[in-house]
Amino acid sequence: MAENEIGTGLPAIADGPGGLRLSPHLQERLASVRLIAMDVDGVLTDGTIVWTARPQGGAVVESKSFSVKDGLGLSLARTAGLQIAWITGRTSTVVERRAVELGVTELHQWARNKAAVLIEIKNRHALPAAALLYVGDDLNDVPAFREAGVRVAVADAAPDLQAMADWITRAAGGRGAIREVVETVLQAQGRWEETVARFYQRLELEGQQ
Repeated sequence: MAENEIGTGLPAIADGPGGLRLSPHLQERLASVRLIAMDVDGVLTDGTIVWTARPQGGAVVESKSFSVKDGLGLSLARTAGLQIAWITGRTSTVVERRAVELGVTELHQWARNKAAVLIEIKNRHALPAAALLYVGDDLNDVPAFREAGVRVAVADAAPDLQAMADWITRAAGGRGAIREVVETVLQAQGRWEETVARFYQRLELEGQQ
């Protein structure tokens, strides 16, 4: 069962994000992570789906809300060379556009079997299960959890998923949970400061263009 300081307690190392403390065992497992996979609705968003109908029988438009903190966290992950995968059971042009904006190439929509998708990604990139971290929020993430080396549930995840998790984030889905995951992984790997420095360098270069 997972632990954190605000509930079921996360065993810990000092000096994690926001004072988060991870156990040496979990820190060792995070050091092996090379790919961070995640659900979309309820993880990158708060789970709310808004349908808006245009006047006079016009098209119905779907909208979602994403956290810019998560977006920056994913940019940091890519700067560090971590691979990112989004695996969602729905299909949305909004999600596709956000993935393009953030440079996420492993976008898998309408994934009815998330475990099968995760296994395919793992095999294609020749990664061991220990290199996979999966972030979920509800029961349809359980099969993918079983294939991941590190299982992370967001703060407002379903109780059954939290019970399976190695770690429960402090932040809720769509409220910075992915930024928390990325920062914690990079700190556990001893690459946080280096990655931030490289991120600043990239910003400076882009500003000169």
